[in-house]
Amino acid sequence: MPAYPGDSSAEIAAALGALPSGSPVSEVARRLLDLFTSGSIEAGTRLPPERQLAATLEVGRSAVREALAALEILGIVDVRPGSGTYLRGAASELLPQTLRWGLLIGRRNTAELLELRAGLEIYVARRAAANADAARIAEITATVDRMRENVLDLGAFARADRDFHLALSATSGNSTLDDLLHVVRSLLQVYDDRAVHDPEAARIAVVEHEAVLEAVARNDEDAAASTMALHMSTATARLSEESHA
Repeated sequence: MPAYPGDSSAEIAAALGALPSGSPVSEVARRLLDLFTSGSIEAGTRLPPERQLAATLEVGRSAVREALAALEILGIVDVRPGSGTYLRGAASELLPQTLRWGLLIGRRNTAELLELRAGLEIYVARRAAANADAARIAEITATVDRMRENVLDLGAFARADRDFHLALSATSGNSTLDDLLHVVRSLLQVYDDRAVHDPEAARIAVVEHEAVLEAVARNDEDAAASTMALHMSTATARLSEESHA
């Protein structure tokens, strides 16, 4: 596997730059991610040793070690004792992990996450309507049927609801959008699972999902976006109440 050139310290320094004094491990990881996703390093490349990275970033080796350990957990690098640290994927393949990292280490403001999710889901509905074929429509329909059948079993209802949105985002045909939505949903999961409190609320949610499904089945992009906007409005209100409970 290619090793990072040993005589390119100046180039590395220019790419990374020194961090402010006292920068936390997350900032070290962010700077490394900027380098990894720039496209200048091939997948499988062995990275400079910890001491060289630490000198370049002007931080302690422990900060670099912890940052690399965190990036290994996320699947971005592969740390091999006695051999070195290797970049696991190409820049395009690292995007989902980068999105996940950026959201997870940021300040997790529930209201902002709900707003972000609503916007993403509305766009997903529009793209799903543009791309839906018979097989995808059948898959989405099956999730709505499960929701309808489980209005008295709120646990099963929540799973069917989640599967509806997963099927819809898969239909959108945008894998990056799908990855980002997955992260946002994960961060909101603790509220999402309890968002529907009773069978009546579940029945209302079924009607909202049916409206989205009908618009997608007609390949009506505007209707899909507007019906999802209505659903997101009521769902966000429920989730906001739950987050303050």
